[in-house]
Amino acid sequence: MELKIPPALVFICFGVLMYLLAEFLPVGQFEFFGQRYLIIILLAMAMVIALLALFQFFRAKTTAGPSRPYKASTLVTNGIYSFTRNPMYLALLMILLAWGLSLGNAFNTVVAAGFVGYMNRYQIVAEELALEKLFGKAYQQYCVKVRRWF
Repeated sequence: MELKIPPALVFICFGVLMYLLAEFLPVGQFEFFGQRYLIIILLAMAMVIALLALFQFFRAKTTAGPSRPYKASTLVTNGIYSFTRNPMYLALLMILLAWGLSLGNAFNTVVAAGFVGYMNRYQIVAEELALEKLFGKAYQQYCVKVRRWF
């Protein structure tokens, strides 16, 4: 399986879809006390998770490029990677959830779930195959210990 669509573009497409859904769907609007705080918390957590992940890749001197996982030189399994195998995608999901909350339409959770499904099927599986080919048993053991998302 070849990685053709960059995850950043997939993220933007799902964000636009969320906007269109909130704009044109006549049902599902919501507002609740603390909504703004929850948005801020999700965005802050997403930023911390993404920065930690990027820092760990930088420190390990390996690629963070999702379109070329076969160029990885080191299997990073510590730090944030001991909790989730895909912290950068988790951060993107958290941003989408914050975006959905700010748009105030409950059906955007379905779109966010669609993002997870798409990433699992078309991005993560291809990355995992490349990493398993590259790192073999070490990567298989890592997959057993650490969940894909959280």
